Amino acid sequence: MIIAIDGPAGSGKSTVARGVARRLGFTYLDSGALYRAVTLLALEGGTDLDDGAALGLLASAASIELHDRDGEGVEVHVNGRDVSHEIRTPQVTGASSTVAAHSEVRAALLSKQRALIAAGNYVVEGRDIGTVVAPDAALKVFLTADADERARRRAAEFERRGLQTEAREVKAAIEKRDRLDSTRSAAPLRAAEDAVNLDTTGLESDAVIEQVLDLVAGARAAGPS
Repeated sequence: MIIAIDGPAGSGKSTVARGVARRLGFTYLDSGALYRAVTLLALEGGTDLDDGAALGLLASAASIELHDRDGEGVEVHVNGRDVSHEIRTPQVTGASSTVAAHSEVRAALLSKQRALIAAGNYVVEGRDIGTVVAPDAALKVFLTADADERARRRAAEFERRGLQTEAREVKAAIEKRDRLDSTRSAAPLRAAEDAVNLDTTGLESDAVIEQVLDLVAGARAAGPS
């Protein structure tokens, strides 16, 4: 069974997806970590972020491994190196939308994602899971929240990692990311036609997890995945 959880930055999809996977005993897949990993490689290697062809080759050649850390997030290894912290810095976060907009990169990582979820039970979170990566997912959920709420959550996330940011800068970055993600030509951010939309503004993650689990129960009752 595949559960797709999509949404914009700060909508809570990572926390919710991890929680749902843990409760169900499913494997959690953070698709955004793949794009962040490629972004880190590009920044470190000086690859032009506007060169889609070069970035696509970089993505295809990269060995990227994701390991769930028992509810503590995802451990990311790129070419044998643990980059779990490096891919979450503001620099990588700010550049990842540019890298992810290239069709060559998305094509390279699409095959990696589909290979990972080909067999087994997965909760997959990202921005195009329900529309592109797993259009036949048994359940598709699209999470949203207002910009102020999402900025607050992202700022708190940076603070937990010891990174100092200004709230207004975080909000501006989120709004820019929204524009880039929703207007890109390759797999733009949007809810699948058959996705369930959940507004998480003002809700604790546990409440959203329970809502998604109720949807999973409904999907299971409706028939085999």
